[in-house]
Amino acid sequence: MMDSRVHFSLLVLFTALFITTHSLSQPEEHVALFIFGDSTYDAGNNNYINTTDFYRANYVPYGKTFFNRSTGRFSDGRLVSDFIAEYAKLPYITPYLQPGYNQFTDGANFASAGAGALAETNKPGNLIDVKSQLSYFTNLERQLIQKLGDAEAKALLLRAVYLIGIGSNDYAAAVSGNSSVSPEEYVNMVNGNLTFVIREIYKKGGRKFGIPNLEPMGCLPSAKAVNPSNTSACFQALNDLTNLHNKALSEVLQKLANELDGFKYSLADAYTSLSDKINNPLKYGFKEPNIACCGSGPFRGTNSCGGKRLSNKYELCENVSEYVFFDGGHTTEKANEDFAKLMWSGTPDITGPYNLKALFEL
Repeated sequence: MMDSRVHFSLLVLFTALFITTHSLSQPEEHVALFIFGDSTYDAGNNNYINTTDFYRANYVPYGKTFFNRSTGRFSDGRLVSDFIAEYAKLPYITPYLQPGYNQFTDGANFASAGAGALAETNKPGNLIDVKSQLSYFTNLERQLIQKLGDAEAKALLLRAVYLIGIGSNDYAAAVSGNSSVSPEEYVNMVNGNLTFVIREIYKKGGRKFGIPNLEPMGCLPSAKAVNPSNTSACFQALNDLTNLHNKALSEVLQKLANELDGFKYSLADAYTSLSDKINNPLKYGFKEPNIACCGSGPFRGTNSCGGKRLSNKYELCENVSEYVFFDGGHTTEKANEDFAKLMWSGTPDITGPYNLKALFEL
């Protein structure tokens, strides 16, 4: 008969081996979230690159509403992607460049404020354009294979949802500079790079994509502040370019769905959602849809909210919950939460053909 002490020791050893083995793998229903984009989704990657305060939000008053400190997010609190993580019962997705972090089985955030689909967009800022973000994702794929093994890593990437928000900086650069190509050609360049990234993620196993269209960029306080017409109206040339992009994006995603086996996407209508908040603020509990909470100049649209921007001279509102915009180019946590709900569980007229909740459950 086996000695009871030996039996107990073997039981402890077996239990330890079981826990160790299973802690490396993920439950079959676990769905990771990988995030690509610009300042709409940047949770702090720009804190760790050699850029300027213009492209960083790691100083007050950013972050004060929810985190009680600045984190690198361009808002007073949580971003849309943070709320999506909450709804998916995930932790807030960590910036890929955050030192010492390698727990990527929940996902990773590659977004970089100021970045574009085109490498030349805001190039002096030394930012992480969307193709460079893809390179980081390729590095992460290798890390996952080393940690989980080839089969489990591939399964994780197959189950994951990929959230991509890019293009706004490309179009802002286009209207502020002298582009030598037509608007249609420029839109094709932007969507061409976005399509390339989607296809590459698909090759690595990605099948489920959440991609909002672009908001009415000409109606942002920063755009109104530099409107050549010198009125309080939206900057129409920028809105026209945004509409061109949104029409082309819808067609591109439909084409990919027809071409790629198993490709599923959620296209959320950020343009309509934000336009309605601006035109009908009281309907959503806002009082001020045109002026930013933090900034200076017309509409507080000058990018001077904290840090070393413009000698650090800026105005700050008293009640941020009354405002649609926190700074000249970014919405408040309250507005972010509202749009996140539409992305998560919106009906097909605003978020389709799938909403994000459906993608996470597939």
